Amino acid sequence: MRIGSKLKNYLKNSSLNYSGKIFICVCLIICITINFLKVNSFGKDLDLKSKSAVLIDGNTGRILYGKNENEKMPMASTTKIMTCIVALESGKMNQIIKASSKAVSMPKVKMYAKKGEQYYLKDLLYAMMLESFNDAAMIVAEGIGGSQEEFAKMMNKKAKEIGAKNTNFVTPNGLDADNHYSTAYDMALIGAYATKNKQFNEITNTKSYSFTDVSAKRSITVNNKDMFLAMDNEAIGIKTGFTGKAGYCFVGAVKSNGRHFVSCVLACGWPPNKSYKWKDTTALMNHGKREYNEKKIIASGTKFQIEIPNGTKKKINVGVSEGYTTLISEDDNVKSETNFNYKLPIKKRDVVGNIIITINGKKTKKIMLYAFENVEKYDYRFVLKKIMKKFFLFYL
Repeated sequence: MRIGSKLKNYLKNSSLNYSGKIFICVCLIICITINFLKVNSFGKDLDLKSKSAVLIDGNTGRILYGKNENEKMPMASTTKIMTCIVALESGKMNQIIKASSKAVSMPKVKMYAKKGEQYYLKDLLYAMMLESFNDAAMIVAEGIGGSQEEFAKMMNKKAKEIGAKNTNFVTPNGLDADNHYSTAYDMALIGAYATKNKQFNEITNTKSYSFTDVSAKRSITVNNKDMFLAMDNEAIGIKTGFTGKAGYCFVGAVKSNGRHFVSCVLACGWPPNKSYKWKDTTALMNHGKREYNEKKIIASGTKFQIEIPNGTKKKINVGVSEGYTTLISEDDNVKSETNFNYKLPIKKRDVVGNIIITINGKKTKKIMLYAFENVEKYDYRFVLKKIMKKFFLFYL
């Protein structure tokens, strides 16, 4: 029966006068309104301009706020985050790369490299990440992968390793192309991975950088276009982006009191609304800082006893080798479920089960349980073994 029907029957059969019945109705309406506001104030009142946005825990990848976060969309020059990571992990900073005719033909924004010019990989990465030069990104891709197509394969392989399952890279610079897409959540995951790389952070947090080509015939100075670094003193990047198809995009990150927040906004307005991405990012980060704090769900080395039916020991010590700490808000519902699955005999360090952590009904972590001691199965073989051992000891 609905609440309205129950209330109607109650008031009909109640001995309260008219004023009393009105008072009850008013109180009920107030309670419902308060509860409604409470529910909708949690992660639903940011009023973002972005068509797609997300805020994640950069340490665990858990979504703290989402708006169409799994919708496949173009992501413009935020693509260069992956280009930079692949280059850092597959190349050498002093590697020399020659600019091809294809690379120099890239549209602006560009550093206007000329065919045949040679540059160090390190310098190209600064040019690509600070000024978002499209020709620099292509020079990097061809130098590391041999071709744009082969480098794209490297990018997609890395994306899968990181967990970005709804992403496909075609270009190294993020220029609009068929089948070049990602999601806000995937780009945030990629951003979180990237900001754990020391060299990546050194590049993206540099305000200004100057370099020359290998022959020192041409000098170039690049300046960081990430205004979020100046807007939040805890910001650590990461990368802007814009194309006519993608709109304004930005992947941002902050480290605040041990917390690691990573955000992504896609299709966050078109000209002249260049500032929308900064406002949305600030709203996301402030939401994270205000609502979430680190909480230790289970400590590393946690140990307890479990009963072993049919074992040679009634109980044995088991525990976890890793702990789990994550960002939690007051509204989060955290539960743990312990499952045991083993066969006798059990040897020390054998897996005997797991602990499943769920937050708001969603599985977020699986922690393996290990035996801290040996135990055999108590059966006729064990008894016979014991008897035979005593027998031989007696006669020897």
